[in-house]
Amino acid sequence: MIKRIHGIVSRFMLFVREKLSARQFFILSSIIVGLSSGLAAIVLKYFVHSIERLVHYYSHNYAEFFLFTLFPIIGIGLAVFYVQKVLKVEFKKGTSEIVYAITKKSSVLPTSQMYTHLITSALTVGFGGSTGLESPMVTTGSAIGSNYGRTYRLSYKERTILLACGAAAGIAAAFNSPIAGVLFAIEVLLTDVSASAFIPLIISAACGALLSKIILSQGVILSFALTEPFNYHNVPWYIALGILAGLFSLYFAHSFEWVTDKMKGVKNIVIRVLLGGVLLMILMIVFPPLFGEGYETIKVLSQLKPAELAQNSIFQDSISSEYMLLLFLGGAALFKCIAAALTIGSGGNGGTFGPSLFMGAYLGFVFARLINLSGLAHIPETNFTLVAMAGLLSGVFYAPLTAIFLIAEITGGYELMIPLMIVSAISVTVAHYIEPLSMEAKKLSQKLRSPIEDRDKTLLSRLEIVDLIEKNFSVIQSHETLQDLVKAISTSSRNIFPVLTDNELVGLVYLDNVRNVIFKHDQYEKIWVRDLMSPLPATISPHDNFHSILKKFEETNQWSLPVVDNVTYLGFVSKSSILTKYREELLQSV
Repeated sequence: MIKRIHGIVSRFMLFVREKLSARQFFILSSIIVGLSSGLAAIVLKYFVHSIERLVHYYSHNYAEFFLFTLFPIIGIGLAVFYVQKVLKVEFKKGTSEIVYAITKKSSVLPTSQMYTHLITSALTVGFGGSTGLESPMVTTGSAIGSNYGRTYRLSYKERTILLACGAAAGIAAAFNSPIAGVLFAIEVLLTDVSASAFIPLIISAACGALLSKIILSQGVILSFALTEPFNYHNVPWYIALGILAGLFSLYFAHSFEWVTDKMKGVKNIVIRVLLGGVLLMILMIVFPPLFGEGYETIKVLSQLKPAELAQNSIFQDSISSEYMLLLFLGGAALFKCIAAALTIGSGGNGGTFGPSLFMGAYLGFVFARLINLSGLAHIPETNFTLVAMAGLLSGVFYAPLTAIFLIAEITGGYELMIPLMIVSAISVTVAHYIEPLSMEAKKLSQKLRSPIEDRDKTLLSRLEIVDLIEKNFSVIQSHETLQDLVKAISTSSRNIFPVLTDNELVGLVYLDNVRNVIFKHDQYEKIWVRDLMSPLPATISPHDNFHSILKKFEETNQWSLPVVDNVTYLGFVSKSSILTKYREELLQSV
């Protein structure tokens, strides 16, 4: 039945494509992808909130909070069971995988990613896993855009834009923030943006936000109402908060990476799930706000009701003063990234977008409350809570524009634009100064085996060395004579001759170096190839990245270098073929 419906829809879309111009069909495609991705994000939100209501019902009616903290183990276990027993394929997470697909896989994402991230993240977060839903939404939307483009045989450029459209719509629907959705796609996913990409991105994000506005209730979407205007006298405190946010962003990144690596080191999946679940349970017994996304607790902070967050903690009775409460909230902030790492590292699904907002809100509130308690100044705690969210998001993702406009949109205006810009800019500057790459950028750099700091390097990373190997070189063995070399020269159009011992490359013969002997017929049987060959200037491995390859060309002043896998000769790569392929990629991206 599903295949039949899919066939009818495909035929209808092909009919529509014939009636429209290429540009008109592409705009229609951006609308469809935007609506589909937005709807997927909304379904995920409702799925998670339905599970959370069920969990809260049973916990409040039939169990103490201690038992309530066992639910994350159930969610992670169900997610792992689904991946291991139902999906049965390698499960990849994070925006680095999306950018890798754009760079190395022609913007093609597996069809299964259109639904697997929805299911696993819903189970993980719905049952209390301490992560966010935004990364699964982005991956789902990207997969929808990618597979739509592949189904209707769109070009690589169009498929890439639709992939980004799906991600933009997912973020827009999650927060009812279309501008943030567009900026996220540009800052995090797309390495370079042409003018032709903006209109489809805007349309898709608007469609996702519109669906969110129509379907999702205010209680589901993260939103705030400002109670105090911006006061320029507080700028020094915002500067201090920006520096602090940058340092906390680095702590977030390093702690998250360290814990996830340790968890992945536990090879037995059952032990890993149980270990992660038990550690999560311990953290949640101490810090109940770590349960789930934590967005509701951010709203509590913005309403200046922090004491409510300590309820159900085993240390609840010990929190008898403002300073003890701030110590508790600071602990919750510091352990949020640990809880998120345990959730993801033990097999659950989710992202760091939500945890970074959580940590930022708690940091901002604690900072503002400490300043007020000290008597140094009286600053608006709600404003600092919201602005610090942008600071952490900016410092963790290196996406300041996304952070600025996300908080501006969810607060319903641009009253905080100046402090948002100050804190986000300082935070990302501090983080970038100490750590040049964000968490996801480091993962991508490791996968590409090359740096990704700028557009040129990213374009080079798209190239595959095996596609550029030239094999029309006449090979000669080291034990052969000058006569054999002359025969090879007479049938070759090349002026370089690889010399092998068996299949191992041991040297090169350059035509320019043997011109003075090839006409000495009396020497044909007396001179051996091994006596004529030159040492290898450098060799290229098929696993080398293009930055190191170009460096070898520069250092050796050669235009062609041999490719060797271990010691086995494969062929040659020329500098001109690399530059030609680079120009093709450059034209494709414009």
